[in-house]
Amino acid sequence: MASKLNPQHNQLPAFQATAKPAKLRASATQIKFSAATPPDQQISTTSKPKLAPEPLTVEFKTLGACKLGISRYPDFTYNAEKGRGDGLATVTENENVSVSFDPRTLYIPPLTSATTKFLGLPLPPFLKIDIVPELLQGNINRQSGKVELEFKAKFLFTAGGFYRAPPLLVAALLTSEESVGQLRGGRGERLNEQGACKLVGVATVDAVDDLFMDTFLSLPTECLASLNASICFTS
Repeated sequence: MASKLNPQHNQLPAFQATAKPAKLRASATQIKFSAATPPDQQISTTSKPKLAPEPLTVEFKTLGACKLGISRYPDFTYNAEKGRGDGLATVTENENVSVSFDPRTLYIPPLTSATTKFLGLPLPPFLKIDIVPELLQGNINRQSGKVELEFKAKFLFTAGGFYRAPPLLVAALLTSEESVGQLRGGRGERLNEQGACKLVGVATVDAVDDLFMDTFLSLPTECLASLNASICFTS
């Protein structure tokens, strides 16, 4: 019988010897886990809000070989070099850029004998048409080159010191695509890698309650602007 009791007596200490280290290992594991991830150092998985893109600066310049037309008269050839304006641009989505130019910086050369020809001849020296921009803003897609700009301006016609017409108000969508009215139409050219484009726009010019001007230009009527321009962005 001694030989049968000895195995049972040896099994009990063996069970106790394996149970105690198991508790120690569990305790050690808990301490290690707690030390590895303290509450104040847990990594947050919350995504940070996207910052709004910083606005770009944009410069607009008018170039030579432009055309202006009104009513059924042949187009004027117009050199608009030195025209310019500064503005801000904000990238929206899909390479679309919203641009807005400060009217105080916008300058478009007047129509004079030095800048404008009609039927191949310079305008008479006493005739002058000043252009006073009031609005230039819109959207540009830098990937496709498509340009659409709202343009508003006053055209001030004077003949020497003896005649000054009421302002002609012109509001047009200048586009690199096609612009078609009832009398006038034209097609532009999209912005290229060098920043050059051709913008066209047809607008309706209302009567101005001036007998000479309303009769001479057949107001109300349509006018056409075809402008070669450059648009450059800087960060």
